[in-house]
Parts: sequence; structure tokens; C-alpha cells
Amino acid sequence: MQPALDFKEESDALLALVGNLEPADFERRTLFKSWTVNDVIGHLHLFNHAAGLSLADETAFGHFRETLSPHLAVPDGMRLYTEGWLADLRGPALLQAWRDGYEALSEAFAAAGPKRRLQWFGPDMSVLSSVTARLMETWAHGQAVYDLLGRDRVEHDRIRNIAHLGVATFGWSFINRGLEPPGPPPHVRLTAPSGALWEWHAPAPEGAAAGGQIGENPVDGTVDKAGKSAVAGDAAEFCQVVAQTRNVADTALIVSGEAARRWMAIAQCFAGPPETPPAPGSRHRQARPGM
Repeated sequence: MQPALDFKEESDALLALVGNLEPADFERRTLFKSWTVNDVIGHLHLFNHAAGLSLADETAFGHFRETLSPHLAVPDGMRLYTEGWLADLRGPALLQAWRDGYEALSEAFAAAGPKRRLQWFGPDMSVLSSVTARLMETWAHGQAVYDLLGRDRVEHDRIRNIAHLGVATFGWSFINRGLEPPGPPPHVRLTAPSGALWEWHAPAPEGAAAGGQIGENPVDGTVDKAGKSAVAGDAAEFCQVVAQTRNVADTALIVSGEAARRWMAIAQCFAGPPETPPAPGSRHRQARPGM
């Protein structure tokens, strides 16, 4: 269960970013739906709590889901529900509660069987999928705080979990909108933070039997030799698009083929109702004070 450690390390990185903020800074508004830093940390804390309930007590989780679910379809309902759930927990006290919660949740994930099925707000999911979702949400919502503070995040290869989730939800991105997927998943080839090459759905090399895999295929931006739709480029930018923290137009990803272009326009690797990706230029790193 390496993803359980990956989840904790991503949470630790976000804690290091916000751990020394002044109390007033927690009320600063990000470019994500004008959420404050308190809103971001509170949201992560709430859904970490929900994931912990799904692991430990299905009945308690069911009651929690019944209470929260009606608010998910109301504009700003989830944020307002979270405010009420947190009561007066804000700023440094909220950080401590969130830290205690994610550390305990990481340990619980590590001790659970990765294939065990868990209830959630949509379809049931495996423990492995659940911890990957918590990692993804921590990374994605954390991006808004990095942007607000004018900081570039140091990426690590643990984002492979997010990239894999993004690839795996190709069909979901369309079905969730009542659309038919426009064919098989595109070939995805990404450069990891370490410089390694990650590939999914690689076409067979010329002259090879169908289903073969390309080995050390460079991410050179060329259209797939087989003419298949493809997405190529930086792994962190791909994760930003599928997690909807950036519009694909604000990245250097090379997108070829109709299926890939349609996917990147609506990609959504998280559960819940369809969300519209941010408009081009609307999410970006902001200047630090005094710059």
C-alpha cells in the first residue's frame, strides 16, 4: 500500500506550505471558486473523515452520507455544509485537526486490504482507489493554495497515482455527462518529475502484433505512428488537467486526435456530478506580495 504513504507525504507537503501562515492568511481567497485557505483545508479534513468512516464503520458512513449528500447538488452547498461541520475550527487549530486526521487515515489505509470494497458517495470503490482519491484531492486542492501564495510546487513521482486515475477515468468523463466515449482510450505518454517515461494504451509498433507495447518511446510530440489519439507531455500538467486545476490550453500538453481533444476538454478524474474545467487563464500562480 505505497499509495497510503504517498497520500501522507502529499499531505505533509501541503502542511509545510501553510504551517507558518498568520491567522489572517487563512481567510485569503484562492482562484478556486473563491475558496479561502480555511475552506480548502476544511474540505480535505471533511472528506478524510468520510473516508475514515467508510473504512471503519459502514453504518456511520451511511448516516454521514445521507446528511451531506443533499448539499452536494446546491451551489456552494458543500462549502457551507463544511463550515457548519467544522463549527469554530479554523486556522492553526484546523491544521492540527487535519494533520491528526490524515496521519490516522494513512495508517488505516496501510492496514487495509487494497481490494476491499468501500462505500462512497458514488459507486463503491476499492481501498486502493479510495486512498488514490484522497491523494488526488489533496494534490488538486493544494494547487489553489500554492497558486495563492505564489509558490511553485516541487513535484514527486507519487503523482503517478493521479495520472493513472486520470487515464482510468477516460470513459467516466463522458458517461458522467451522459455522453458516449468517442472510441478507445487515447495513448498517453508522460514525462515524470524524475524524468522517467510513463505510458498507457501504447499502440503496437509497426510490424508487431496488435496489443504490443512501445518500449522507450520518446515524448517528442509526434502524432502516434498508428494514427491513434494521443496525449503527450509533462505528467504534472496532465494531472492538472484531469483534476481540473488548469485548462488544457494553459499547458504544453500535445493533444492529437478527436477522442483525445474531446477528452482533454472535459476530463474529470474525481467523483460527483459533472464539473466544468476552469476557463483558459483563470487558474494560475499569483505574484507573491512585493513582487
